[in-house]
Amino acid sequence: MIILWIDPGTTTIGYCIVKKNKSKIELLDYGIFKTTPKIWLEYKILEIWKDIDYIIEKYNPELLSIEKLFFQTNTKTAIDVAQARWVIIYEAIKKWLKIKEYTPLQVKKAITGNWNANKTQLQNAIKILFWLDNIPKPDDAADAIWLAYIWALNSNLINNWF
Repeated sequence: MIILWIDPGTTTIGYCIVKKNKSKIELLDYGIFKTTPKIWLEYKILEIWKDIDYIIEKYNPELLSIEKLFFQTNTKTAIDVAQARWVIIYEAIKKWLKIKEYTPLQVKKAITGNWNANKTQLQNAIKILFWLDNIPKPDDAADAIWLAYIWALNSNLINNWF
């Protein structure tokens, strides 16, 4: 089973591809997609769609894991990221991927066992779990790895597909 996780954004989008075979979880690829700076959001959305289409075609995942949005103050940013997020979900639905969303708190608890874990603790946990020499960079890519990992751990428990 191949799993794609996306950390949505409008400028930098983190992605991760993992392969789950029984209880083994293998990190296949991770990184970021960057949109062209200082262009209209509509054009950024188009670039995001092309990048998501490319990664889905390249790895043919069965599952998409994506972070639920959480914003406290900046409504404009929340709306822009929500639009980017929905183009990602739309592309996944078109390709018949199963979709699961996680909150940041769920990620922290699943990876470290601690609801209050900080980003460094999460990054170190991922480094250990995947036997990596270094903490994955940039942060958006590391964020994607966390979600792919918890999705892989929980994918056999999820039974509420549409």
